[in-house]
Amino acid sequence: MKIKKYAAIDIGSNAMRVLISNVIETKEGVSFQKNALVRAPIRLGEDSFTLGEISKKSLKRMVNAMKAFKLLMKVHGVSYYQAFATSALREANNSRNVVELVKKKSGIKIEIIDGRKEAEIISNSKISDYLNSQKTFLFVDVGGGSTEFTFINEGKRVCSKSFKIGTVRFINNLVDDRVWDAIRNWIIKNARPYRKITLMGSGGNINKLFKLSNIREGKPLSIIKLNQIFLELNSLSYEERIVKFQLNPDRADVIIPAARIYLKALEWSGGQKIYVPRFGLSDGMIKFMYNNKPNKI
Repeated sequence: MKIKKYAAIDIGSNAMRVLISNVIETKEGVSFQKNALVRAPIRLGEDSFTLGEISKKSLKRMVNAMKAFKLLMKVHGVSYYQAFATSALREANNSRNVVELVKKKSGIKIEIIDGRKEAEIISNSKISDYLNSQKTFLFVDVGGGSTEFTFINEGKRVCSKSFKIGTVRFINNLVDDRVWDAIRNWIIKNARPYRKITLMGSGGNINKLFKLSNIREGKPLSIIKLNQIFLELNSLSYEERIVKFQLNPDRADVIIPAARIYLKALEWSGGQKIYVPRFGLSDGMIKFMYNNKPNKI
């Protein structure tokens, strides 16, 4: 048996996180075991989508977070890592300066990936292996700056697309009807060949929505139950959501638009339920690293 530790750093629009996993190789094959997950609530998208660049204040926090991630990786004995940045840095005018400063201050090399690669990495996690009751899935990963949609049929990725609609954009009034129309048309077009579609959801918001549903792990969340939770959350103020549902301050505002996106995806695909297998970009990154050339610590 061989065991190595990999670390995936996901630099999103609403938060940054590092996932440390054990990669275990045996004669039977390879398995991936989560070891630690740390999240830093740094909302880079707020700067990028409204100001057009990452502010000095956010950059300072980002550098400190990356230094902390580097120390954490050393403590865990991580051998390889990858740091991917998504829509917030994709669209920031000063992204090159941000990447250079982070490398200089923390030693961590950041790669900015496009929406297509982001969707492919997430869907390549082979989430469909966990679910055998249905043949066709629409995988939806709602982020702060973008949402990735992937159709999976019989365990294979059919098509993926990233749209500029995310929770941080939404709360800053940066999403117009044309984006909604484009998503609706894309989902309806690609769902047409399939008789029955089940959704799978990824991201912190759907994980929290699932937890609020009190449904047993591994069971799906119905569109009716999700809509009930959405309506209840939407009827409360920001402060009431924090207190009543014990939501983090950086979750209490973005959970509303996230629920709306999942509900629309269910409606347009004809889906009646959504599974939440707790897979996301960082999980996909671990497997991506294993099959490619990751960075050494």
